[in-house]
Amino acid sequence: MDKIVIEGGRPLKGTVEISGAKNACLPILAATLLTDEKSVISNIPSLKDMSTMLKILKNLGARVEQKGDEIIVEPKGYKNYIAPYELVSTMRASICVLGPLLAKQRRAEVSYPGGCTIGSRPIDLHLKGIRALGADIKIERGYIVADGKRLHGGSVYLGGHFGSSVLATDNTMMAATLVKGVTVIENAACEPEVVDLADFLVKMGARIKGQGTSRIIIEGVKKLHGAEHSVIPDRIEAGTYMIAAAITKGDIILKHARLEHMVAVVDKLFEAGLEVTKVHGGLRAKYARRIKPMDITTLQYPGFPTDMQAQFMSLMAVTGGISVITEKIYPERFIHISEMNRMGADILLEGPNAIVKGVKHLSGAPVMASDLRASAALVLAGLVAKGRTDVRRIYHLDRGYEKLEAKFSSLGAKIHREKDKQA
Repeated sequence: MDKIVIEGGRPLKGTVEISGAKNACLPILAATLLTDEKSVISNIPSLKDMSTMLKILKNLGARVEQKGDEIIVEPKGYKNYIAPYELVSTMRASICVLGPLLAKQRRAEVSYPGGCTIGSRPIDLHLKGIRALGADIKIERGYIVADGKRLHGGSVYLGGHFGSSVLATDNTMMAATLVKGVTVIENAACEPEVVDLADFLVKMGARIKGQGTSRIIIEGVKKLHGAEHSVIPDRIEAGTYMIAAAITKGDIILKHARLEHMVAVVDKLFEAGLEVTKVHGGLRAKYARRIKPMDITTLQYPGFPTDMQAQFMSLMAVTGGISVITEKIYPERFIHISEMNRMGADILLEGPNAIVKGVKHLSGAPVMASDLRASAALVLAGLVAKGRTDVRRIYHLDRGYEKLEAKFSSLGAKIHREKDKQA
């Protein structure tokens, strides 16, 4: 197992290329199963989750070819409808094959998903969505077994305890594309990744209206065809590098980053003191004045994303004053606090609220990542800490950040990957 080693204290400067969005790539790749024709998806990042999804597609019988950041999927004649435990258990997003399999094969057996340990993430909204289309669902042997012989259009309200669900919206939308009749999704997720999937489906011949709003309408068609599509840039990766500029007092140009996808993050960072401006082909994040403490609350899009909570906490940990970070999406997503406190941070957890008292500096220490975004937060903390920081269990990072240490090195960070002898 690898670890990342960081010697902190260097301001980061230069240009970094933002990769394609992981959370858009995965459902788009799953959507290629809705047709027998070839699809070409570009701007695909080289990540562990992408490898897992390609294995799932191949296991189902699709022919997959990769050329750089371009993936060609030709599912013609595939008959398998079972997504096995050994693949699905490693990545929660793999449940997004449920909708396409059900629509195309009229049957699906998908293992309960795995992924990061960030608290309870039930799949009830996924099941609610496809049940509204007439699917018969049973849970057997740890698998979701869905029969779609009597699929039809329907209306469904995808409201959960913590709001709408991106993947449940994706699954319901994909399943509805090949179902006779009209399907209406109320309280649909509005994230850019949902819009990107809908845009790809429309290119395939789907009839979809309302993507990007809380009400999506899908009129089923008999057949979809192959299409070419370039995935949107990753707004969470872009936000992570913005915070890197702020925490190291640096100046970073984020190539391909789109302001319209991350207004809430930019607004909070600008309010805190980071200068964010549009430049040709992206955004520029520049430390311009002393960062001040901020309160944030994670919310559904277009609010402040839960996937940026841990990274923002790293910044507030070294910002004078007191900040309050409230987690309303995944209230248990605070495992990184204990690791940050090992580095000298002063963070107290009170229910869904993290009380962050800024310290003058952090000290390098061996720390252990608990999930994808916590891993990024610990790297950010290491970039500004005095001395050496070893971030262990970085397989989480490899699921969501492409070439992270290489990108940070290009910006001037002293960071490298090495084998963890204690693993």
